[in-house]
Amino acid sequence: MDFIVGGLAGVGAGFFSNPFDVVKTRMQLQGELRARGQHAVYYKNIPHAMYTIVKHDGLSALQKGLVPALWFQLFVNGVRLGIYQQADNYGLLRDEENNTKFANSLFFGSLAGMSGGLVGSPLQLVKTQLMSYSSKEIAVGTQHGHRGTLYALSRIYQKNGFFGLWRGAHGMMLRNSIGSASQIASFTVCKEWMDNNNIFQQSKYMSSFIASNVGAIVKTIALTPMDVIMTRLYNQGVDANGRGVLYGGIADCARKIIKTEGFLAFYKGMGPSYLRQAPHTVLLLVFWDMLKDLQNNVAIKM
Repeated sequence: MDFIVGGLAGVGAGFFSNPFDVVKTRMQLQGELRARGQHAVYYKNIPHAMYTIVKHDGLSALQKGLVPALWFQLFVNGVRLGIYQQADNYGLLRDEENNTKFANSLFFGSLAGMSGGLVGSPLQLVKTQLMSYSSKEIAVGTQHGHRGTLYALSRIYQKNGFFGLWRGAHGMMLRNSIGSASQIASFTVCKEWMDNNNIFQQSKYMSSFIASNVGAIVKTIALTPMDVIMTRLYNQGVDANGRGVLYGGIADCARKIIKTEGFLAFYKGMGPSYLRQAPHTVLLLVFWDMLKDLQNNVAIKM
């Protein structure tokens, strides 16, 4: 049940944050392996990017990749929040006074995130490629031209085989490990501190709301460089053997980004990334608290 609760919380959050994910993906691919000033800038900032996308591709384009995004949230957050909750249920996260051990929270948050990233990688691969596809006037990165989620999965499988669906999974696992550990640990410790010190207790979920905002900030700062690398790995084209034509892996991608675009390129799309992470993290973790309370109430009544 813990896995279902975590998955449903992720789906509820993913629907509202998806447009910012589309903008983030486009901005992270803009100017790929080009020095600053040597590429077209179609997406100047968040409002301009949204306007440009709607102008050329229509309003619905802001929800590109929504189907795999929601399935991704269901599987990834079901696995990672479920594993984390199970660790808590078995007493692996708390000391004798029932306070969360920060190091333990980081470890299990990281392990849970890595596991979720492995399970959800094919959906993230498809989601990234669907989000990047646009009219040729504003196209950035490799354009894959998938007609939908099932078509994309089938096309990738036919071209590159079963393991082709997990291309870039190592990047996703590392990304999710960093993001999950920073998000869950900062949220849990911050919320617990406020509850223990009677801060922001005006309503039942006020401390969850404040702590989840802290979690969003910490996660965005820690996650963005790996998120840029992951987006590049997933969206690149592949050769006949299923190998990426631009990057050989995480280290090769990082090296080429620094060489051609500079260190600040690792923070491309940080604005929309935060605007995605903030509502997503708030909704995810508040939904998670609410659903856990509902689960506990049902268990008590039974």
